[in-house]
Amino acid sequence: MNDKRKELIVSAISNGTVIDHIPSENVFKVIKILGLDKTGKQVYFGTNLDSKKYGKKGIIKISDTYFAIEEINKIALVAPSATLIEIRDYEVTRKTNVSIPARIEKIVKCFNPNCITNKEEVSTKFSVIYDENGLMKLSCHYCEKNTSKDNLIFI
Repeated sequence: MNDKRKELIVSAISNGTVIDHIPSENVFKVIKILGLDKTGKQVYFGTNLDSKKYGKKGIIKISDTYFAIEEINKIALVAPSATLIEIRDYEVTRKTNVSIPARIEKIVKCFNPNCITNKEEVSTKFSVIYDENGLMKLSCHYCEKNTSKDNLIFI
């Protein structure tokens, strides 16, 4: 009989945030859009981890960091299945699933080079829409061009 342990043990964080259930292919995107590649805080991450619910998943743990709504909206745009778990003194104090809001402001660039938001100092505003295939797109409030999830450029 094989009694070998089959889990990876990662030390718990005393204070901070765990972002769980990230699609594996988007772990590095989440790290980049949150600026975690430039932080001085401890960051643990895993990708292609086994998940009963999703098959494969990614996870990121960030010490001493809690996210504002704009950052949570960024996570939702690239990892809509993610769960945010806030930890204080080794205890889970809050656990929420991210959700894509109906409006996105000031966090994504309009993909139309002629849009006023790319020509003048005007903050971006988008409505979240879904096409006939159920794919999410952002519709610019000013020029009405649609940007697909694959073309998002975060500000």
